Amino acid sequence: MNFFQPILILSAAYLVVFGEATFALPRQLLGAQIDLLPALMVYAALNASLPVIVLLAVLGGLWFDTFSANPLGVTILPLFAIGFPIYLRRDLILREAPFAQFVLGATASAIAPALTLLMLLSGSQEPLLGWGTIWQWIVMTAGGGLAAPVIFSLMSRCDRALGYQPQTETSFRADREIQRSRKKL
Repeated sequence: MNFFQPILILSAAYLVVFGEATFALPRQLLGAQIDLLPALMVYAALNASLPVIVLLAVLGGLWFDTFSANPLGVTILPLFAIGFPIYLRRDLILREAPFAQFVLGATASAIAPALTLLMLLSGSQEPLLGWGTIWQWIVMTAGGGLAAPVIFSLMSRCDRALGYQPQTETSFRADREIQRSRKKL
């Protein structure tokens, strides 16, 4: 079993959450925080196994909730709700096409805050809602869509550079010469 890919995905999730909490410049310029975890969940759902998706949803959700005003654990279910359906249909998805990556990233980045808001409203929480919420949702959707092809590219480069790549060998050698002759009887 190759443990490099799960370690790479979970490390990227930790760095994404840490970067979102540390760097406030995008939040100050745009008026909204771009969440990169849904785009990373799309990558994991298309390229990793189900236990990695569950680990990313649980750990990424807990890490995200630690730095946000959300109650602890409320982001886990929306992340899993994004990753699991993509995992089930990943054979039908064009994972190498940047347009498909953009669409999946934008859709995931639109669904995650909507599900989180739905969970907060169904509980005892009273989140602040207004016209600014629509702007934040649009920025998060566009930012997640634009970030998805970048995440796919970075993760595939890291996987190629640092991960184990099985080498296919054939029985044919290019430097081998085959001599054929007829036997005389």
